Amino acid sequence: MTVPSSLTTGTWSFDPAHSEVGFSVRHAGISKVRGAFRDVDASLTVGSSLEDSSISATIRTASFTSGDENRDAHVKGADFFDVEEFPEMTFVSTSHEGSGETYRINGDLTIRGITRPVVLDAEFNGVAVDPFGATRAGVSASTSISRKDFGLTWNAALEAGGVLVGDKVTITIDAAFVAPAAVAA
Repeated sequence: MTVPSSLTTGTWSFDPAHSEVGFSVRHAGISKVRGAFRDVDASLTVGSSLEDSSISATIRTASFTSGDENRDAHVKGADFFDVEEFPEMTFVSTSHEGSGETYRINGDLTIRGITRPVVLDAEFNGVAVDPFGATRAGVSASTSISRKDFGLTWNAALEAGGVLVGDKVTITIDAAFVAPAAVAA
């Protein structure tokens, strides 16, 4: 399998100003709460083939935000991310498959020191040169995980039945990368 021909080989740098790593989880069985991480670093290494390519990311758990200070403090605490003991989450790709615009990225996701394999359904959004001359590439990806698989087991029973926090977490990524040549310029 080949990488998109518009991607030059080398290590593309992450563009945090034009990227977002977020998630959603069912709350009280009736709605979804969304959150995002503001401190993320990633790299995309493009080889001559998909087998020679890789992607990795480090997410600082203390950068979590959901727009509610009380909830954010709880999620950053020992019941969930425990940012003092586990300041980072990581993802490292192990293989890739697909072509054109649609890919599956297999990799290892580590949360709270627990590593599990995940599959990201990814869409290559193309390459463009911005008004400042930098070559940029965009990728969108998503996956669903069981938070319990990563030791995130805190919950509270609801009076009407069910639990406060759902187990299924949907992770969404919109990432922009800058080509190697643009980084050196």
